[in-house]
Amino acid sequence: MPINMKHFLISIAVSIFSFLSSAISSSTPASDKNYAALSNRESWSKEELTLANTAGDKKYLTPEERDFIMYTNLIRMNGEKFFNTFFQDYVDAHNKRMAQYANYNSLKISRTDKYYKSLEKDLKDIRDLPVFWPDEALSWVARQHAKDMNRYNYAEHQSRDGRSVRDRISQMYPRRAMGENLSFGFATGLGNACMLILDKGVSNLGHRKLILDTSYELNFVGVSIQPHKGYKYCAVMDFVALPK
Repeated sequence: MPINMKHFLISIAVSIFSFLSSAISSSTPASDKNYAALSNRESWSKEELTLANTAGDKKYLTPEERDFIMYTNLIRMNGEKFFNTFFQDYVDAHNKRMAQYANYNSLKISRTDKYYKSLEKDLKDIRDLPVFWPDEALSWVARQHAKDMNRYNYAEHQSRDGRSVRDRISQMYPRRAMGENLSFGFATGLGNACMLILDKGVSNLGHRKLILDTSYELNFVGVSIQPHKGYKYCAVMDFVALPK
């Protein structure tokens, strides 16, 4: 049975809290285990990997959630190198897995696709952006929303009880710049990081812009990867700008 690729986009206006517009990315509800080739780690120095692994000792996160932050940081540290190493490995493995489905052409990541090409261009000059640091309170907020989406089988920024992203994050960090990315169908940190930065089917590239943002000085993230009834997995990445 073919798997349909769906994409959702929700734009949220900038408010007095400097709330960033964001998007929802959705893809096939299949596991994306074992995508990272360990050989690609050899392209990165021990110092680079250590710097990116800001969540390495955070026991409130799962290993895949910690990796989610690490790969996002590697993108910001050296976008071109990430594109040429981990991202290429992910594309090859993703396409190999999608080959079993009748609608493979819509599911695959094409290296001639405009989203692939624009990502290659956008990451070419990304270098030495500040890394994201994990935050336990923000991860709790992300986890509650991910669990809520699973419980009620929906895929939206607005909570079932009507709360917005601003409402949820502001309960912990009021009057701060903030944002949120949602991804569906991917179990691993690498899978979520790659698909969010690719932003296939999202015309305004909202996920990509949020991950690469510097203007709002977002510096802390909360992440959660949870089961989802409709897409098998859902991931929430919340962002906030806090005093250094």
